[in-house]
Amino acid sequence: MSFISETLRQKIRTRAGNRCEYCLSHQDYMMGRLQIDHIQPLAKGGSNTEDNLCLACELCNQYKWIQTVGVDPESGETVSLFNPRQQEWINHFTWSTEGTEGTEIIGLTPCGRATISALKLNNNLAVTVRKNWVTAGWHPPN
Repeated sequence: MSFISETLRQKIRTRAGNRCEYCLSHQDYMMGRLQIDHIQPLAKGGSNTEDNLCLACELCNQYKWIQTVGVDPESGETVSLFNPRQQEWINHFTWSTEGTEGTEIIGLTPCGRATISALKLNNNLAVTVRKNWVTAGWHPPN
């Protein structure tokens, strides 16, 4: 069992802008509360320190679980998954265009593509929900 103080939890939420740091879903549009994720899982030697914690939606957190590496579907290479404390989202991902604008996350790098695959960032539920967010004018985020 890990203990993360409410002060640290709030700091992580604020730093993330109340968005999942993997799929960028905003807390205002989620049924459940965004969760604190251990980038390097405790089971693999990670800690409860601020530099190892990020905000994640339930789907991303469940799919990530204890994964720290994934396979780039283009090259077949095993690479580290996206680390929101060490990398910028925009350098590894972008939003789809042309008919599916803002509904799918596109990987720009091996890390991005492996993360999309491992965390199933474009699963059917996520894409369907994003379509509705786009229609409402809530998505994609800037």
